[in-house]
Amino acid sequence: MEPLTQPNEKTIATTRPKIFEVTNLNVYYPDFRAIRDVSLNVAANEITAFIGPSGCGKTTMLRSFNRMNDLIPTAKITGTLLYRGADLYNKTVDPVEVRRRIGMVFQKPNPFPKSIYDNVAYGPRISGKVKKGTEMDDLVESSLRKAALWEEVKDRLKSSALGMSGGQQQRLCIARAIATNPDVVLMDEPCSALDPIATGKIEELMTQLKKEYTILIVTHNMQQAARVSDRTAFFSVEVEEEHDSRTGVLVEEGPTEKIFSNPNDQRTENYITGRFG
Repeated sequence: MEPLTQPNEKTIATTRPKIFEVTNLNVYYPDFRAIRDVSLNVAANEITAFIGPSGCGKTTMLRSFNRMNDLIPTAKITGTLLYRGADLYNKTVDPVEVRRRIGMVFQKPNPFPKSIYDNVAYGPRISGKVKKGTEMDDLVESSLRKAALWEEVKDRLKSSALGMSGGQQQRLCIARAIATNPDVVLMDEPCSALDPIATGKIEELMTQLKKEYTILIVTHNMQQAARVSDRTAFFSVEVEEEHDSRTGVLVEEGPTEKIFSNPNDQRTENYITGRFG
């Protein structure tokens, strides 16, 4: 496979502010369609939140942006997902390169059973783009600083990451994600396993990181979406009678303030005000 290089870099640089353009995206599993006909645009250097009830396809949608659904052999995807004008699902595109440019932080902190230093250095090391020594040291420090973790761990970089608190582990996972110099960071419920203090630190970190990265976040916490996101997409569940199954649909997407204060669709208002279902 060729690396993700179409269109050329000069063309890519002129496509801001849109970074993703999604048109009629469907994700099928053997027994049901997880999301149906989703179309939306995502702007660069903004935080976009996906909200909605359980089973509405938020995480499936998020995983589509870096082709994580490819890892499920029975998954089938139709529609178009453009990243800076390039078709992410074109057969010439290398999914490994996609995941380097579009990093991911998962719901539960998942540091490797290695040292703090080696967790951050892992991605750059296996890519071969950063050598050992001073260059790697500088990259590890820079990534930990961006993740607001350096001052807390600088004196124990060789200690196991498994000895860190949950909030520190999640920030380490963010540092690990940005160490490969991605363009986008996907976050799937990054604070669901954290206490309020650790959650506050992650939220503050997200607002800092959007200066350099585009962030998409799935969250069940509507207050969190309202606090940190620039735009919000509300997903809901509909029944597909022909398949006798439930599927996720995008109800509406727009500026977060408008979605929360004056949504266009009654279903959005019902969910936000707690009258859903």
